[in-house]
Amino acid sequence: MSDRTRQGIRFSIRHQGGRRRRAVSALAAVAVGVMTLGVLAPPAAFGSAASTTSAAVARPNAVQQALNTLVRDGGTPAALASVKGRDGRIRTYTAGVGDLATGSKVPRDGQVRIGSNTKSFTAVVVLQLVGEGKIDLDAFVDTYLPGLVRGEGIDGNRITVRHLLQHTSGLPEYSNHLGDDARYYAPRELLATALRYPAEFDPGKSWKYSNTNYVLAGLIVQKVTGRPLAEEIDRRIIKRIGLRHTYFPAPGDASIREPHPHGYYQESTQTPLRDITEIDPSWGWAAGQMISTNSDLNRFFTALLAGRLLPAAQLARMRSTVPAEATFGPGARYGLGLVSRPLPCGGLAWGHGGSFPGYETRGGVTDDGRAADVAVTTQLTDKAARRSLERAVDTALCR
Repeated sequence: MSDRTRQGIRFSIRHQGGRRRRAVSALAAVAVGVMTLGVLAPPAAFGSAASTTSAAVARPNAVQQALNTLVRDGGTPAALASVKGRDGRIRTYTAGVGDLATGSKVPRDGQVRIGSNTKSFTAVVVLQLVGEGKIDLDAFVDTYLPGLVRGEGIDGNRITVRHLLQHTSGLPEYSNHLGDDARYYAPRELLATALRYPAEFDPGKSWKYSNTNYVLAGLIVQKVTGRPLAEEIDRRIIKRIGLRHTYFPAPGDASIREPHPHGYYQESTQTPLRDITEIDPSWGWAAGQMISTNSDLNRFFTALLAGRLLPAAQLARMRSTVPAEATFGPGARYGLGLVSRPLPCGGLAWGHGGSFPGYETRGGVTDDGRAADVAVTTQLTDKAARRSLERAVDTALCR
């Protein structure tokens, strides 16, 4: 969620294996989140690189060194990456430890909660429906959800589908106002939470990142198709391009299915890291609920830019951007669920990025086929830590 200006939400998490409760103050952010931790992984935990298409790399290269730095200096228990280079080879990397309690290794290309990368999946489904003539980008929200979106300065007869996908609706952020628990949240409950607060600005007059936009986009998908959003994402994207390790968790599913590093949260540098791997993700829904791997995210964004998921007209609309530096950093621009960011070696990286309690991901793909995605097992709240993660991606794409 969003990302640099987050209020804390206190989640009380019950672990099924024991009778203990742990109150975890987790930032409700699903897109580009934030935080520096002061606990270092054991030096012996630093990982190594391997290739899925070539022999293992014997000495640390620039990407491995960047991951080692994230663990050593950033304090995240683990970092993991997948990189597709100019040569077409796919290499995976790990650093740190996958579980602080056991000291286990980081699963290579393990699953993580991908936060606001989910928005790109939701946007693709909406744009596919646009291409099929079932949704009009410039139609008002009331066309599909009549009377649902009303509040102070808020009117569904003035907000278009395009406004939602590009964060130009002015809708307030619901995640700043959720309760202090980790219970299941229905999508309409998330929307109702947002509508208790006034609009940020008139539709189309400015830009501000708000997860509420994508909750509404998901509700429109469900209304138009008559099917759950998760099923549409699975049918239209996951199965279509063969994402074998990507899924939208079912209601009540707080686990991560496949091998994964544990995710951690730290209230302050004076408090210990808390394991918050298992958490109900429903409060993210269409804005941030999904689980994937670095390699699958690279595969998704590569297929998207290559035109395998959208007709040319809809892909061009998705890549039509407005300035988004306030949330995504210098030179960043936001399309329809897609972010462009300038690379230090020239050109642009296209992707999104995501944050969810316990995990942070950054990545990007280029028009010439390079791809990189990096994940860490804490949610970053410090600008320096975020920049280090972005530099790791830059290193992978520019090396």
